Amino acid sequence: MQYIKTTKQSVQLTTLLEQTSQKCGKRCTVFTPNGNNYTGDWLNNQKHGIGVQIWKDSGSMYNGEWKHGKRHGFGTLSVLLPEAKKYATKYFGEWKNGKKHGYGACYYNDAEVYQGGWVEDQRCGWGIMHYDSGDIYEGEWMDDKTHGQGSFRYANTNWYEGTWRDGKKHGNGKFFYCDKGQIYEGLWEHGEAKCGTLSDFKRDEAKAPPEYPIPQLQLVDMELVLQEAQSAYLDQC
Repeated sequence: MQYIKTTKQSVQLTTLLEQTSQKCGKRCTVFTPNGNNYTGDWLNNQKHGIGVQIWKDSGSMYNGEWKHGKRHGFGTLSVLLPEAKKYATKYFGEWKNGKKHGYGACYYNDAEVYQGGWVEDQRCGWGIMHYDSGDIYEGEWMDDKTHGQGSFRYANTNWYEGTWRDGKKHGNGKFFYCDKGQIYEGLWEHGEAKCGTLSDFKRDEAKAPPEYPIPQLQLVDMELVLQEAQSAYLDQC
């Protein structure tokens, strides 16, 4: 009987070392040459699961979910305040492929906050923006701009409700001049009123109403107008 001798396939030492050195599962803090560090879960040498990443240069910290090396799922991004030596929340909410995506809240500063929908790091969908001036916008967004249906309340109590386009009033809308007790209703184009009507609105409650009220529009009796015109014509004859 003839025997066939089989040869064992040898694995290169460098490949074996690479396979055994790959990070997988729960790990303690791992430092990179640039000073960044990460503590958390790994899979196939990538951040995957729950973990905390700290960037040395920016002083930022992310605490949340990861997927294949990128922020993915729910997490919080914070920035370091050098004077106070503590972290302040910059954004908390949903992430996808390393970008803000889904629902979340972003703190631009102490007074300026956005809470709503995101698509690839840009405000998109329905959301509320509180500006540091005291103004508030609530409505639809697209490509990080007000776009669609929404209302804008100014700090001086005036407010607008209607449609927006590329960050400006565009389409049908109403502007309430609460300080004057007037309301404009009509068409807007690129932030400017083009065609509409101006009428009094809660004039008695306004802080600084105009001196004279706006006359009310009334339908004219055409037969009466014709009779008056005929009488005036006959008188001249």
